[in-house]
Parts: sequence; structure tokens; C-alpha cells
Amino acid sequence: MNSQQEFVLRTIEERDIRFVRLWFTDILGYLKSVAVVPAELESAFEEGIGFDGSAIEGFSRVSEADTIARPDPSTFQLMPFERQDTTDIARMFCDITMPDGQPSYADPRQVLRRQLKEAANDGFTCFAHPEIEFFLVESLNTDGRPPTPTDNGGYFDQAVTDKAPHFRFDAMNALESMGISVEFSHHETAPGQQEIDLRYADVLTMADNIMTFRYIIKKTALRNGVRSTFMPKPFAEYAGSAMHTHLSLFEGDTNAFHDPDDEFSLSSTARQFIAGILHHAPEFTAVTNQWANSYKRLMFGNEAPTAATWGVSNSSAMVRVPTYRLGKVSSRRVEVRSPDSACNPYLAYAVLVAAGLKGIREGYELPDPAEDDISKLTRRERRALGYQDLPGSLDQALRLMEQSELVAEALGEHVFEYFLRNKWREWQDYQAQITSWELRTNLDY
Repeated sequence: MNSQQEFVLRTIEERDIRFVRLWFTDILGYLKSVAVVPAELESAFEEGIGFDGSAIEGFSRVSEADTIARPDPSTFQLMPFERQDTTDIARMFCDITMPDGQPSYADPRQVLRRQLKEAANDGFTCFAHPEIEFFLVESLNTDGRPPTPTDNGGYFDQAVTDKAPHFRFDAMNALESMGISVEFSHHETAPGQQEIDLRYADVLTMADNIMTFRYIIKKTALRNGVRSTFMPKPFAEYAGSAMHTHLSLFEGDTNAFHDPDDEFSLSSTARQFIAGILHHAPEFTAVTNQWANSYKRLMFGNEAPTAATWGVSNSSAMVRVPTYRLGKVSSRRVEVRSPDSACNPYLAYAVLVAAGLKGIREGYELPDPAEDDISKLTRRERRALGYQDLPGSLDQALRLMEQSELVAEALGEHVFEYFLRNKWREWQDYQAQITSWELRTNLDY
């Protein structure tokens, strides 16, 4: 037993913790949980917890149902809001393996681990810093009608008469209590829309943090008498919810993206990384924007990217190079603005890192930065400028993903095939509906 496992067992005994929740995610990014009592945790560290993988979305076939959840002691944290009487409850993330100890090909956490190992083989450590947007609404039980926002605020408005004026304060306290550092929080542009930015961490830790973030946000909303949603675009008239993610690569303690002699302090490594993301963006968009609703944000959302472009301080570009503190070496990073806050963070970060690394390995050339407001350009104008459009629907995104060697290699055969099957089924269900717009427009023909 290693020192981290011993620390967990000692803490559980000292704090008289009665239950530990073991967390993992399915392929679509839904959080799964199994609770164990402390007496079973030592054997869980040694042998894992067996479960029926065929019952989890996309995990395994019935003939290969035996699956093992192995708790990662480095992720041990006490859960806020979840005391039973005077007893604390804790959680740990798990790595999923097969009975022979081999990593499960269906575990999104293992998918990201594989990609980060590829980065490490190239000498890089990857860091991420996401800006996560979401909505607070009065209820999620709307019978298919638009929800009601909890406020009528706008960008950076101070909550005074909102239905949940203390929500962000409570959420930030809960996140900090779990060791998840928060940089900023504020009201976003749309009524009810919030943004909380997490302080940078290595990419695997950040993917875990995002899953925890979603859970904590939903719990905090409930405690404030409202509800939260990470749906990419719940309102036709307002901007959607993004998960703008700042990425950087380090070689040891050196920021591989920084070059003091470059106009924008961007190294050739950073330029090639950006070029890789732009080149492969159309084929990985189905992963970073995985729902039919995601494309309502990309096509019609304010400041949502419609094309694979980059720019310096250009919020309409898919990849933005921030110009804050250009001379500060540790701050040089790139911001990818296409992912929405309803993606599976493990898979989304895996394909982003894979695309960027391919750009570095193959020396992709970065085109000139976009200086236009790309969201206001027509398709013909974007083509004339040489910009490559992002997919305009889940249908288009899946067709491009099906042809992608990069995404297939990054996700692995099992996740790649299952993801496509699941999403084609979603698209067919979406197409099969008869919308109120169609009935209003065509019923009297």
C-alpha cells in the first residue's frame, strides 16, 4: 500500500467517515457513482470494485461484463453539503480496468491518460484553465418549453434582487473546500447565465475538476432553491454556454509556448499546436460539441466560432491568443473557444491535445491571424478569406468524424465506434420530431 492510500485510510478513520463515493464517467460524460464503507476500502485499493460494465452506457458487451473500478487516492476529497447527521462523506475518482488489470478501452479517463502519455513521450506536460458557463433557471420541469431564468442580469452585473443572489459565493466556497481553485466568477451576458473560471491545473486533474464542478454547481443551485443547466443553448434569443479552455504545454518548468522574440510571444511550438487544432477542428467538433443542441450555439450564439480560425485578442475566432501580460513567460497560452460546457471533458481534451501534438510533430504551418469579426461574415466571405467552416450540425460533424484517423486513434476503436453509433441515434431522433415551427409554418398549406 502506497503513502497516498495510507493517508486516505488514516483520514477516514480520524474523521469517522462512514461512506466513500467512487466516481467515474460513461462515454457521454454522465457521472456514475458507487458508495463503499471504510471496511471495504483497503481491498478496493488492492483489488478494485467489480461491477457490471454492460449496464454502463458504452462500457462493454454483456459477454464482457466484468469490469473493475480502481479508486485513485490522489483524488480523495470530503464532499461539501453531504454530511449525514454528524458524519462526513468523501469521494474519489476511479480508473476502470478489465479483470486482468489492463486499462479499460471504454473508460474516458483512460482515453485522456493515453493522450497525455503521448505528450509526455514528446517531452510535454499539458495544462488547462477553463471558463465554464451555465444557466440558473427556476425549474427544469418545463415540459419542453423554454425555462425561466432566475434573473434579468447582463455581463458583470452585481446580483441584488436575483432569486439566488448568493449562488456564486456558495459555489466558490464549495469548490475551494474540495481543493478546486477558482480564479474568477461573474454574471455572463444572458439572463440567468453565470461563468466560473477554474485556476489552471494539469489536464487530467482539470477534467476531474470539471466533473466535480458540474456536480457541485447542481447541488449549490438546489440549496439556493433554483436549478442549473449546462445545456449548450437553452434560449433561442440569448448566447449559449461555452467552455472556453486555455491550453499550454510545458517542458519541465519551461513554458513551451513562449518566445520573447515573437511579436505575440508565441513560440514555433505554440504556432504548430494552434495549426494542428485548426486543421483538425472540423473532424473533432463532434466530440467537443456532442449534442444536436450544441450547433445552435455554434451557428447562432454570440461570439461562438463558426470557422476554424485564430486571432490575437479576437473573441470571434475559434482559437484566441490572449495579449494580457505578453512578457510573463508562465502566462503564454492559447484559448480554444469552440467547446461547450456539455462535452465530456476527458474526450474533449484528448482530441484537442492529439490535434495540437500532431501539428507539432508534423510541423503544420499557421496561417495569418483573422482580424475580422468572423461571426458577421457570410459563408461566401469566409471562403473567400480561406477560412474553413466548422460543422453546422451534428450530422455534418459526425460525417467528418467518421473519416478522421486522428479522432479514431485518440479515442481508441471502442469509444470511437460507440460514440458514433450513439450520436447517429441521437441525430435520427432529432430529425424525426415534428417541431412547433414546422406546424406553424406548414400546417395550413
